[in-house]
Amino acid sequence: MNEAVSVPTVQRAGLDDLDALAPLFDQYRGFYHQPSDVALARRFLSQRLERNESVVFIARLDGRPAGFTQLYPTFSSVRAARVWVLNDLFVVQDARRHGVAQALIEAAAGFARHDGAIRLELETMPDNRIAQTLYEAVGWQRYDDTLRYHLPLA
Repeated sequence: MNEAVSVPTVQRAGLDDLDALAPLFDQYRGFYHQPSDVALARRFLSQRLERNESVVFIARLDGRPAGFTQLYPTFSSVRAARVWVLNDLFVVQDARRHGVAQALIEAAAGFARHDGAIRLELETMPDNRIAQTLYEAVGWQRYDDTLRYHLPLA
């Protein structure tokens, strides 16, 4: 007997999705060794959405929240054009290898194209080979000739 294959559904998230998003965001932060704080996760996402400072997509698998991606707007001064940063991408453990991450990336790319952006950008940790393999498989390219710096302020 063939087991039914679930297909993820992805939609742009709004404030009414905070109950589903906050635990996902909390798990995402945990992946980066931050202490669990669902209230902080909810507050942070709520502020981004209320202020239109980010665009969030939520994926569901069999109706259950399975992952999310969050995009932040920026611009290329040289190209005088919009750029979106795919800042966050997370899929819950039991939903991995079901196409959730790819569906979220496709939704983000479709949104950015529709918005007139010239590109999506992202950054990942050097040791996150699983993510790098996924990104490269769906067409992302490395910036080979750039160095990233940051100036800690807090």
